[in-house]
Amino acid sequence: MALPTYASPLEKVWHYTYIVICVAIFFFLIAPIVVVIPLSFNAEPYFSFTEKMLSFDPTGYSLRWYDTLLTLGHAAPDGPRDGAWWERAWETSTWIKAAKNSLWIGLWATVLATVLGTIAALGLSRPEMPYRRLIMAMLISPMIVPIIIIAVGMSFFYAKACVSPDSAWFTLFGWALSSKGCLANSHLGVIIAHATLGIPFVIITVTATLSGFDQSLIRASASLGANPRTTFFKVIMPLILPGVISGALFAFVTSFDEVVAVLFIAGPEQQTIPRQMWNGIREAISPAILSVATILVIVSILLLTTVELLRRRSERLRGVTPR
Repeated sequence: MALPTYASPLEKVWHYTYIVICVAIFFFLIAPIVVVIPLSFNAEPYFSFTEKMLSFDPTGYSLRWYDTLLTLGHAAPDGPRDGAWWERAWETSTWIKAAKNSLWIGLWATVLATVLGTIAALGLSRPEMPYRRLIMAMLISPMIVPIIIIAVGMSFFYAKACVSPDSAWFTLFGWALSSKGCLANSHLGVIIAHATLGIPFVIITVTATLSGFDQSLIRASASLGANPRTTFFKVIMPLILPGVISGALFAFVTSFDEVVAVLFIAGPEQQTIPRQMWNGIREAISPAILSVATILVIVSILLLTTVELLRRRSERLRGVTPR
């Protein structure tokens, strides 16, 4: 906002001080992210800028660490890059396998968190719902309780949550359970854990969307003969859809970024990108981690842009002009 011409000297001083503070905070938050991007193109195996990079020598920059994302764990990394090479990379590359696990787990965790979170938000938005505040506090507690506590609790619970190979549950979910039929060290266990962490974000986002929802539309739909199912899909869902999608995006990001729960629950076959980055830092420090971080930053920017566009669309649907 521009400074008015009639502002006093003290107001002018505070105005410029406020700008400096905002710039300093912005720099403090963004600088660590911005530094990672050029370092991912370092030709040397260092986590610092070399003399060639500082002098903008082209030989100081390379895509070798992005190439490592494809060749790490590959049976023939130096072979000709034909169809067979790419097929083998898809099957055996360590980082590609971690990316597939992250996407697979994140997708199903997002679906589960979105469905359950939306249902909970719809119930909590009704004025006749008893103990709404208490239930809301319990449902969003995974956002407040330290993740290490949740991960430890899930680890002990999943170790005993097993089904018999002869049961119907194993027939339905055996593909996602461990070899012993347990949730521990299984894809299903990680999906449920990530969904638990993502549900609070869906509830908060959808509840915020429902706060501006006109309840008279539901009564009007009922007066025209629509049943509750038709009312939900034809009236309610189109209006809250931006909030539902925003909540789903937050749930996906939460799943894609989670490492603590994976450390306690997942096994070797459930390695995700954050877990692989954690292993890379502890076992063999490689700038390939910076390449992954750069890709994740780009993905995060795209997701945030999508969330902002959905927020503005939601405001337009509710008759609120976005700023």
